[in-house]
Amino acid sequence: MKDVVESANAAQQPQPGQAPQAEQAEQIKYCLYARKSSEQDERQAMSIDSQLKEMADLALAKGLEVVKVKQESHSAKLSAQRPVFMEMLEEIRSGEYNGILTWAPDRLSRNAGDLGSLVDLMDAKMLAHIKTHSQEFSNNPNEKFLLMILCSQAKLENDNRAINVKRGIRAKCEMGWRPCMPPLGYFTRAATGKERDVIIDEERAPYIRKMFEMSASGKSGRHIMSWLEQNNVKTRSGKKIHLSAIYKILGNTFYYGDFEYPAGSGQWYKGKHEPLITKEIFIKVQDQLRVPTKPKWGAKEFPYKRFLKCYSCGANVVGEEKFKTRKDGSKNRFVYYHCSRQVDHDCKEPFVRDKAITSELIKFCDELITDVTILEPGLKDAIDKYTKMMKSTYKATKVDMVAGYVKYVLNEGSQFEKTRLIRNLDIKLALHDKKLVKI
Repeated sequence: MKDVVESANAAQQPQPGQAPQAEQAEQIKYCLYARKSSEQDERQAMSIDSQLKEMADLALAKGLEVVKVKQESHSAKLSAQRPVFMEMLEEIRSGEYNGILTWAPDRLSRNAGDLGSLVDLMDAKMLAHIKTHSQEFSNNPNEKFLLMILCSQAKLENDNRAINVKRGIRAKCEMGWRPCMPPLGYFTRAATGKERDVIIDEERAPYIRKMFEMSASGKSGRHIMSWLEQNNVKTRSGKKIHLSAIYKILGNTFYYGDFEYPAGSGQWYKGKHEPLITKEIFIKVQDQLRVPTKPKWGAKEFPYKRFLKCYSCGANVVGEEKFKTRKDGSKNRFVYYHCSRQVDHDCKEPFVRDKAITSELIKFCDELITDVTILEPGLKDAIDKYTKMMKSTYKATKVDMVAGYVKYVLNEGSQFEKTRLIRNLDIKLALHDKKLVKI
């Protein structure tokens, strides 16, 4: 940039037959500003290097004094978003220079906000002149009006371009082609002219079909993931297919021939690509994947699930209920706790009955609550009531009374009382081989 300034300022030396500079009209100090957007809509714009060279040559030919050169790669669609441009405006306000040299008006602004800032500086007589490759704008009504028209025209072109792109996308969708990369199991290839075709990936497509068949028959996502790992099935980039990607594939309508674009818009199209599955098997898979409606809050409560960790892998321990039908048709409910397997889906820690965990927890009764003052008010009041009731019958210390209340709640308390007690315990325990251990 130093070379650009030096070459532009070489014209300031008096030429043979030319009057000394002091006798010439007052010189305007210019900032040479070059910009190129990285966005697709301006990829054909002149490069920054070309802008700098052309405008430096112009400055040399016209005898313009360039005191600073600025450049940036940034879109001008939104106002006050270009750091270098905003810096240039501040330097104009501070009187460092009072002219701008740039390739074209649209290099300065493609939005009303930045255009308004430039015009305001002209009105305030801080910005005296804007020189482009083929035009110039001074602080007079006609030239400012022309500047506003040209920059507004650039904004209009941007807005129209966005509308045209959206119209083109809609037309492509209506023709049956989704305007983005197809999902796993398909490839895109160049067809005739500029059109592209979607073809089946013969290597991965059979596995995609089998995934839908397995899910429709009741196989879980983790079972499918293990099967894919055993068969060394990977993405197009050679990466493992994770559980989230499996569920995304199983919920993608593209595989039976329909697609929605944009996602969530409610606009559906019939694709021209060859389906991998039928719509009937897709519906079966969605029935299998449908999550049952959650019961009323509080209907299911597993007090220990937010309290215990898995000793082997560190994942949370979760609760699960099982039912066993009696001979008379009634059902027995059993609650089990086990590792959630969110860290290691092959974790070997066994399932444990809730009663076994209660028995284990009672062994730590004297350590579960060490400071009554920090308990939530409801639990503290319950312990006080229990203590007053038991004092008349038993002669025991306050610690004994607290341990007695803990034991009482764990053995005979309601679900609410157990849950409230567990969330106030100040001990960290893990489940290991059906036992509780400190961590």
